[in-house]
Amino acid sequence: MDCTQRLLKYVVIRTPSDEESTSVPSSACQFELAWQLHRELFTMGITDVKVDTDCYLYAHIPPTPGYEQCPKIGFIAHLDTVSDFCDHRITPVIHEDYNGRELPLGDSGRVLSPEMFPHLKDLAGRTLITGDGTTILGADDKAGVAEIMTMAERILEEEIPHGPVSIAFTPDEEIGMGASHFNLEAFGADFAYTVDGDTEGEIQYENFNACKAEFVIRGVNVHPGSAKDIMVNAALVASEINSMLPAGETPRDTEGYEGFYHLTDMHGDVAEAVIRYIIRDHSAEHFAERKEVLRRIEKELNKKYGRGTVSLTLTDQYLNMSEIISGCMHLIHNAEEACRRCGVTPLILPIRGGTDGAQLSFKGLPCPNLGTGGHGYHGPYEHITSEGMEAACSVLLELVKLYANGCPRPTAELPDPAAQ
Repeated sequence: MDCTQRLLKYVVIRTPSDEESTSVPSSACQFELAWQLHRELFTMGITDVKVDTDCYLYAHIPPTPGYEQCPKIGFIAHLDTVSDFCDHRITPVIHEDYNGRELPLGDSGRVLSPEMFPHLKDLAGRTLITGDGTTILGADDKAGVAEIMTMAERILEEEIPHGPVSIAFTPDEEIGMGASHFNLEAFGADFAYTVDGDTEGEIQYENFNACKAEFVIRGVNVHPGSAKDIMVNAALVASEINSMLPAGETPRDTEGYEGFYHLTDMHGDVAEAVIRYIIRDHSAEHFAERKEVLRRIEKELNKKYGRGTVSLTLTDQYLNMSEIISGCMHLIHNAEEACRRCGVTPLILPIRGGTDGAQLSFKGLPCPNLGTGGHGYHGPYEHITSEGMEAACSVLLELVKLYANGCPRPTAELPDPAAQ
């Protein structure tokens, strides 16, 4: 089975995680995909495979005889999708020999356009996979799952010499909880790669520092006819908070290493309102400054409207894993070499987001991120190509070969294979 066949099989299993849930996993539907993968791995001949009570799947491919002392490499992808645009059946659509031009997405009225996604022109001639325009596709991160599964099958079928290979599929990555209950001992790798990026060839080890911010505003609601100098309209104070943030520092206005404040939701009335943000920045110094801006807003508005009017809660989510990966750059050098051996251009780019690997790196498992070949994640314009997935899968296979062929156990820095 190839990557495309697997993706089409997996995306129709809806697995949205639920940010409002307190259970682990946050949605029981994720178990359906986990057990599906368990059965497939077992059928391949991988008998050391387990799904735990928290919906983490761990599997191990034992080393080829004579390769037992090779580094223990791991690959990780996540089972869940975002909940946005995932409230009904997902229908993948295959567009063979795509022409690189505007593409209507079913009868949804939405059009996948090079004006919105300039890279579409470069996908001309490929087999493009989209949804029908009413849902996400789910390639984030079922493409990563499909590529890892295909890699595992090819290692076994082609009898590729390899060291110990660990595989894990995690729940709840999209709500920032994918690494929370990850069992490093059960995974058993020295280091790993998450397969959860965009364009094939992406190699990412610099992610945002991240936190959530919630302002709760308690207003004073009196009759508007006699409200002079008494009423505090909580909904208006929420709007005022947003107006006090630096202009031009939103996701729409930033790129590369630039951080942002992202308003995720707001609701309320005169008596009470809530406004929530996610805060992101690659620089630890600028990240701290952004949080201080929010604290200053809280202080100023309480001075203006009265003590206790505005209450701010900041919740740190993850840190920039470059701090960890900088001590084991063999992961990046070898990923670059794996790309070159596959005829894929290596693209070392900062992650404008986070992955399970960011948190896992700080837990002791260095874990950069690799591209899957997908684009337009988290919405109805999500798309991927069969060729991109196959290229991404080939990169994973080359990494397995690189770490099996003469690489010593990494006590600190492994040599760059390109220099050998």
